[in-house]
Amino acid sequence: MTVKNSWGGQRFPHPPGRRPIAYDALTMRTGTPLANVMRVGKDLGPLFEVRVFGQKFVFVTGAELAAEMCDETRFHKNLPPALVALREFVGDALFTAFDHEPNWQTAHGVLMPAFSKAAMRGYHGTMLETAAEMFAVWDDLEGPIDVTADMTKLTMETISRCAFSRDFGSFTSRERHPFVDAMIAALMTGMQKSSLDSIPGGKRIARRIDEQNAEHRAYVDELVDAMVRERRASGERRDDLLDRMLYEAHPETGVRLDDQNIREQILTFLVAGHETTSGALSFVLYYLSRDPELLAKAQAETDALLGDDPEVEPTFEQVPRFRYLRRCLDEGLRLWPTAPAFARSPRETTTIAAGTDHEAVMTPDDWAIVVLPMMQRDPAAWGPTAEEFDPDRFLPENSKGRMKNVYKPFGTGDRACIGRQFALHEAILVLARLLHRYDITGDPDYELRIDERLTIVPKGFEVTLTRRTPGARPEIEPADAGPAEVVSGCPVAH
Repeated sequence: MTVKNSWGGQRFPHPPGRRPIAYDALTMRTGTPLANVMRVGKDLGPLFEVRVFGQKFVFVTGAELAAEMCDETRFHKNLPPALVALREFVGDALFTAFDHEPNWQTAHGVLMPAFSKAAMRGYHGTMLETAAEMFAVWDDLEGPIDVTADMTKLTMETISRCAFSRDFGSFTSRERHPFVDAMIAALMTGMQKSSLDSIPGGKRIARRIDEQNAEHRAYVDELVDAMVRERRASGERRDDLLDRMLYEAHPETGVRLDDQNIREQILTFLVAGHETTSGALSFVLYYLSRDPELLAKAQAETDALLGDDPEVEPTFEQVPRFRYLRRCLDEGLRLWPTAPAFARSPRETTTIAAGTDHEAVMTPDDWAIVVLPMMQRDPAAWGPTAEEFDPDRFLPENSKGRMKNVYKPFGTGDRACIGRQFALHEAILVLARLLHRYDITGDPDYELRIDERLTIVPKGFEVTLTRRTPGARPEIEPADAGPAEVVSGCPVAH
């Protein structure tokens, strides 16, 4: 669909080879929008445009300009075409609502307590149980595991159990639950429609996609509605997200979520709540499997905190003490933020990059997409080693003085990910148990490939697991020690 983005006729650097009518469409390969932007953007500077038929996209990749656009007093979240298309699937849920829509404020107020420290303590046991099911399957396997596939199963199962008390049997059944396949199919076909209105014949293709997707959509909606009906009919109250959706009101306005919005919020949390965390875990395991020294440091930290027994599980209080694991996650999310972009618009007409060669005027009708994997690798903010995986760049002494607003894997401002504490707690917990229990060996011939769906994940990445034994644990000092710290959303100033 074409989403207005004229920028008053201002022109910016664009890919070479622009053609009449199609503009840059022939330069941009289908199916890999992020790879396209990163490929053409490296030579176009911190602010550039790509035009595909009637749709204009403006991208921000430089850290300084991106940081400027994270100023909440001047800018706010907007929705690029892909998220506008996603609204067909999840409506005005937390992730896809415009700022002016009342359902965002209502849902945020109702659901925020579900991510408090007390709530996280309640989820901890379920996270451990779900991870233990995955490890039990791994213990009986021979040969390599598909990391992304299993991390996706794990995080889907975790969010569904913690948030909705629903078990999809990801590790107890040989076949994946049909709901998962239907949800992904409905989601992806909706995403495919995001650029069709700007392409000749696109509306006809979109109608065909809708026809093909109707069965998936109906199945997903019915299963979610059944979850709601069953909970209401049972009269049971549970300490989960669904309970809050059904029975709690906004603390200030007293407004409750209606049934349509409850369905949309459930779908949003099932999708966004597992996709991002599975990618974060998969990327950090990729980097650790490539570097024996970093892997040894990570395992030394798990051994120091958990001891020799591989069956020991981290307590809730221990999770924030895995500081090196946290730095590894932060560094993986810097290089490959699993939600790799967000759009920003000004609250009123403003000048961006004032006084530079990239100065431009931006009105409230304009939007720009901040490309996180490029912004978070800008040497101006991250130094000459910005392309390298180095967890210690997040040590306090190395973060001191770093440019503000240059690390945003969970978004920015009031519209940042509401579940970031949940995601970080789960990821650290799983990583700690996994590295304490197994040695991991990657294929030395594997080259990182990115699978672009709603989020980004490694494609075709496998590791071989070997159970660790007490006698095989090397005597290595952990990377650091000290009292626990709060697991926060961002390790650097923002």
